Amino acid sequence: MAVAGAEPRAAWASKAEESRGRLVPEPEGDGRSAFRRDADRIIHSSAFRRLAYKTQVFSYHEGDHYRTRLTHTLEVVQVARSLARALGLDEDLAEALALAHDLGHPPFAHAGERVLDACMSAYGGFDHNAQSLRVVTRLESRYPAFDGLNLSWETLEGIVKHNGPLTGPLPHAIAVHAEKQDLWLWSWPGAEAQVAAIADDIAYDVHDLDDGLRAELFTVREIADLPLVGDIIADIAVGWPDLDTSRFIHEVGRRMITALIDDVVRESRRRIIVAAPGTADDIRRHGGAVVGFSAPFAEAERAIKAFLFPRMYRHPRVVRDMERAGVVVRALFTRYMADLDALPAEWRASVQGRTEDARARRIADFLAGQTDRYALAEYARLFDRAPELR
Repeated sequence: MAVAGAEPRAAWASKAEESRGRLVPEPEGDGRSAFRRDADRIIHSSAFRRLAYKTQVFSYHEGDHYRTRLTHTLEVVQVARSLARALGLDEDLAEALALAHDLGHPPFAHAGERVLDACMSAYGGFDHNAQSLRVVTRLESRYPAFDGLNLSWETLEGIVKHNGPLTGPLPHAIAVHAEKQDLWLWSWPGAEAQVAAIADDIAYDVHDLDDGLRAELFTVREIADLPLVGDIIADIAVGWPDLDTSRFIHEVGRRMITALIDDVVRESRRRIIVAAPGTADDIRRHGGAVVGFSAPFAEAERAIKAFLFPRMYRHPRVVRDMERAGVVVRALFTRYMADLDALPAEWRASVQGRTEDARARRIADFLAGQTDRYALAEYARLFDRAPELR
């Protein structure tokens, strides 16, 4: 990655020593920056550990070598740190945002989120990004002085709006938090949050092609017509004509990551020259993203997504499993709402005496925190039968 070498810290990078601080003030002074402490707190959280047993695309019975939410997150971290280093941004903040970006995902990937959102439609809905904020500000219970992880303002800001300003109706968790802390929801996020967002795109485009190929949902020949991908495949075939399939697939992914990172670095440097920011807040007040793909690479990236949607995400094998998983999520939500005794004692105590809306939100918290295997065990416990996802 020739253009992605490390640069000195940029004037427009977020600076831990200038952080807007934490909602509950704490002494720093242990040798770590505020953003490093944020990343460390996320890594040590219960929600982060549970990502190991949450579906990315393939449910766990498909095999041990497909991505989970945890391995996806670690790949996003790797890309985000590479981009932040090349652009002179704060690597620890970029890492913290990458680590936190999927903490709010319920079990069974996007199918679980769709069903949980439908279950919560009368109670303010469910959004995994907003739930990530709820996890780090309310649900983690590790510290005696506060609920959540008490993360820095810049980390919370990046979690809620890494995809851009929030100008419409706010998801429930974000609206609640906005009453006690101003996260500049109207502005663009800092550059580190923009890096984490595009790192997410890079990681799942590449690893979903990799997983789809290894799962034999499609073949190398079928993706050879995709822009960017096709050129890479042709180059590998010339240089390594006898390469075995497994190594060939890995080499495609490796070169894709390199090409995508290099393009983002070049294009972002160009945009930053045009924007001429002097501070991190100048990035926030800028009228658009300063981190992004060039036009040709943006088109190629859209083509990859357009291919993956019908060939992977809507593949009958994936859809079958996720429809069955959706039945599990809906059945659990319905049972918990109708019968509080079905909840574990700690959660039952937390919903007793609450309004219906508040009870539904706590049940959504419980469900969203479940791993795939815990949800299946709960279903078997409550309905005396085990759902088959295979």
